[in-house]
Amino acid sequence: MVIAEAGVNHNGSLDLALALVEEARKAGADAVKFQAFIPEEMVLPGTGKAGYQHEKNRPDEDQYQMLQRLQLTESELKMLIQKATESGISFLASVFDEKSAVQLQGLGVEAFKIPSGEITNIALLTTVASYGKPVIISTGMALLGEIEEAVLAARETGNRQLILLHCVSNYPAPYQGLNLLAIHTLRETFHLPVGYSDHAEGPEAAIAAVALGAIMVEKHFTLDKNLSGPDHKASLNPKELRQLIESIRKVETALGDGCKVVTEMEKEIRTLTRKSIVAKTQIAQHSIITKDMISLKRPGSGIAPKYLSYFIGAQAARTIPEDTPLAWSDLGTGRSAGE
Repeated sequence: MVIAEAGVNHNGSLDLALALVEEARKAGADAVKFQAFIPEEMVLPGTGKAGYQHEKNRPDEDQYQMLQRLQLTESELKMLIQKATESGISFLASVFDEKSAVQLQGLGVEAFKIPSGEITNIALLTTVASYGKPVIISTGMALLGEIEEAVLAARETGNRQLILLHCVSNYPAPYQGLNLLAIHTLRETFHLPVGYSDHAEGPEAAIAAVALGAIMVEKHFTLDKNLSGPDHKASLNPKELRQLIESIRKVETALGDGCKVVTEMEKEIRTLTRKSIVAKTQIAQHSIITKDMISLKRPGSGIAPKYLSYFIGAQAARTIPEDTPLAWSDLGTGRSAGE
């Protein structure tokens, strides 16, 4: 599942948010995701902003003021859900407080996303899990013990529809710190489906995550990386999002089912490139076949080289012309001394 993460890249504009839904659809995303929060329920006035939130943003405002500008109202969320439904893709939202969770449940969302910063907010997680819908939990900044507490809290509500997302909470996240092998760690530790929430620049990490078995990929996108706002810089533009999804689909197809078999496309090449046991020179009837009388040559439509020892030292049942593939019927009953 590919989630096009619009996040707060709408900059507080409903028109921009609606355009992001449309671009997610055009790119071939399975879902588009926004953020649902009420600043008064989420952050204290005067709380500072992270370094990346200062870039191309208003340096004089605090985190509370920034979130006030970026908040989507309940009616706006409803319109975005309607737009996504009309576009044929799923709507998702990261939820940051219980009131927003209640709003989203009332709007009939299909699933809930718990962002990394809320993984220790057990009250919120329990509320969301109690709705009985799939819950996607990002694990950025979390220790395994904290993830375990979140999983156990969700399971105590009876909800078993949990998905973990490996995530590194830095914007953008440098490649040397992505630790994509943690996807395996999460899957083996919690026996849950695991995806990847990508905050790195470019598409490579998301594609690698799919190759590592991520069942879900979330990637930020924007209409324009030069827009003011905290997340635009680490986001893909619409063209890049389309290219990423195309690459993910190719990798997804390439992964196959894991069974090691001879594919239909290999069968012809297999015969043409493998070798058979053939007569290097003419071999007279009743003579003892020696190693210098035979060779291994293409195509592989005859007897495979692994059976060479059965022929060396055996008596030829007939005269075998030079460059003739040997057959089992060419073996007589006699063998040379010591064989």
